[in-house]
Amino acid sequence: MSTVSTRENPQAGSPPVSGQGCSQPGRPGRGPVAPPHPAHPAHPRQAHRAALSRPLFDPLAAVRPSDAPRWDVYLTGTVFLDIIFTGLDSAPVRGTESWARGMGSSPGGIANMATALARLGLRTSLAAAFGDDMYGDYCREELEAGEGIDLSLSHTVPGWHSPVTVSMAYEGERTMISHGHEAPPKNAATAYDPDAPECPPPATACVSSLVPGRAQEWIATAARRGSRIFADVGWDETGRWDLAALAELPHCEAFLPNAAEAMRYTRADTPYAAAHALAEQVPVAVVTMGADGAYAVDARTGETATVPGIAVEALDTTGAGDVFVAGFVTSSLAGWPLADRLAFAGLTAALSVQEFGGSLSAPGWPEIAAWWRRVGSQEPSCGHYAFLSRILTDCAASSPPRRAVPTLGFRDREG
Repeated sequence: MSTVSTRENPQAGSPPVSGQGCSQPGRPGRGPVAPPHPAHPAHPRQAHRAALSRPLFDPLAAVRPSDAPRWDVYLTGTVFLDIIFTGLDSAPVRGTESWARGMGSSPGGIANMATALARLGLRTSLAAAFGDDMYGDYCREELEAGEGIDLSLSHTVPGWHSPVTVSMAYEGERTMISHGHEAPPKNAATAYDPDAPECPPPATACVSSLVPGRAQEWIATAARRGSRIFADVGWDETGRWDLAALAELPHCEAFLPNAAEAMRYTRADTPYAAAHALAEQVPVAVVTMGADGAYAVDARTGETATVPGIAVEALDTTGAGDVFVAGFVTSSLAGWPLADRLAFAGLTAALSVQEFGGSLSAPGWPEIAAWWRRVGSQEPSCGHYAFLSRILTDCAASSPPRRAVPTLGFRDREG
């Protein structure tokens, strides 16, 4: 048994390919919405996948006003094709061949976050670049037809191959190898216009990962239009750890770094002190602490909350940090108390690491309901999750889970 860490390895570094969509960090990127991607060949399983993508429970039904934006959440970034090897006894050794007992493939990168949000019932819009290779087709189909994510603001780049990450999971950790090239910029004539209404689209919330020294103009635009901004951050490759370099931080409602990142940015000695220091910069500061759970401070009310980690058999931690953020965003938009939001985020991350695959391991409401009825409601140590009894009254506890598959897609048999 291991206790799930709800953030990824902080020293893994940033992916080599920057975000693509309506606005690229550090360069103009917004323009007219690209023509729709050509229709994919019909597959008999598409209707089944589309049925699975429809959430069985809407957590915002009771609080979403009639004049709410079309999208609950908007995000933009790079979609990778993830190929995951599991069942390795140790890290690969130079000059030898290692055989994995399991493998799978799924959309990765920003797709991890988008899928986690959509599976929790949020109406999700994603702007990303897709290659015009079979990898890009597969990722687009899985996200659009399989998960019900809106890709109308995404575009396909002719002649650009999709970024790929190979992830090897062993001993509760993972090693990744990535390859990709930055998608070419859109035509300069369609430069980013902060007053344009199309992109970022009106959305109740936006989710982003802040990058030191790299401006993301769309975040300020979204905040000015009333979107609630939730953000995490990656490892600072510059080594400066300067909060002032996170230009979009003042626009954020909540900031969710892990303990190592939070302490380096604040020069604090403990994650708890770091959270209080960050709460001087943002309304809500959340610091994840791996096996020790998470701690949050609400600067507006002075409220604090802490929850322990959940002991689970961790198979693959890919995307666990994204799932944690998605759980916190969902419960925040639903208006839950701070302690419940923190507990729910940790639970969703814990459920995700028990299966392999980043985006396709994200839990949906049926799996959350099944965990509560099977484990949570029976264990005295799970008292932090008692609120689920009230939340899950209308949620079915059974639905076919969607997991990473060994190939990019099996061929359909005729007849």
